[in-house]
Amino acid sequence: QVQLLESGGGSVQAGGSLRLSCEASGDTYSTICMAWFRQAPGKEREGVALIDDNGSTMYADSVKGRFTVSRDNARNTLYAQLNSLKPEDTAMYYCAADACSVAAIKGLGVIRDIDFGHWGQGTQVTVFS
Repeated sequence: QVQLLESGGGSVQAGGSLRLSCEASGDTYSTICMAWFRQAPGKEREGVALIDDNGSTMYADSVKGRFTVSRDNARNTLYAQLNSLKPEDTAMYYCAADACSVAAIKGLGVIRDIDFGHWGQGTQVTVFS
């Protein structure tokens, strides 16, 4: 079992930045892949960034060039640096983890929530214009 705890959300003006963190504890095998998802009110959950324990990454087109995902394996912590934020980035951001293959997910072309069995409670990001 894996426990995930997000932090770092907040309110920021458009064009600003935030850094999200997700601390994992428990079964580290289940943290081979870690990802950030987001869900805005009335919208489906969207996978925005993914990283495996070797550092391979994948990003949704909507955040490519603005968001950067990283991890510290020694601290079992996932990070997301959110830059050039836009009002449409406003959402609850969730950390997710599971054993997976980034290469396989890249082949699908989308970060799917069904590929992740472990989820955090979420941290709110609000971007105002």
